Amino acid sequence: MQTDIAYRLILASASPARRALLTGAGIDAEVIVSGVDESVVDQEDAYTTSLALARMKARTVAASLPADPAALVLGCDSVLAFEDEVFGKPANAEEAVKRWMAMRGRSGVLHTGHHLTGLVSGLQAEAVGTTVVHFADVSDAEIEAYVASGEPLQVAGAFTLDGRGGAFVDRIEGDPGNVIGLSLPLLRNLLGEMGVPITALWRN
Repeated sequence: MQTDIAYRLILASASPARRALLTGAGIDAEVIVSGVDESVVDQEDAYTTSLALARMKARTVAASLPADPAALVLGCDSVLAFEDEVFGKPANAEEAVKRWMAMRGRSGVLHTGHHLTGLVSGLQAEAVGTTVVHFADVSDAEIEAYVASGEPLQVAGAFTLDGRGGAFVDRIEGDPGNVIGLSLPLLRNLLGEMGVPITALWRN
């Protein structure tokens, strides 16, 4: 593995939760929002959609940057699979309420696509993290209050694990970071595929 290069990680995502996960893990990522139109991706299934969106975000940002052999671009996207439906961010409050009415007391599968690309090397690695989410049997009043907070309108599946929505998730099966938006163990594996130890990204 290459350890003598001062690597820089560029996060192709506007998500503050993803950036916070990286910061907590000792990685000061630069943020460049891709601005891609997510509607152009055919939502065949949640797994495929999450990876396609992550790949598109990373490649779009990478194409806009000057050559730097030390730069790595990471794209991530989360999508919830619930009863054969694909749930990204809800379009509005009404849709968020409708989703929660259906999801409460039941389970869904949260897929987060990860795509890593080297700006100069051309090396790429990608994978999808999958976590089963068991939702609490919340009341109508709790759903209305949660949606009124605005939080579920900003996130895939209309819920978060690291915010107010965490109280409405009974349990999960898998990596909690993946539900928040970025799996650190999966990122470590992808970096390893490219010959980069995750410790090379740690701040001094």
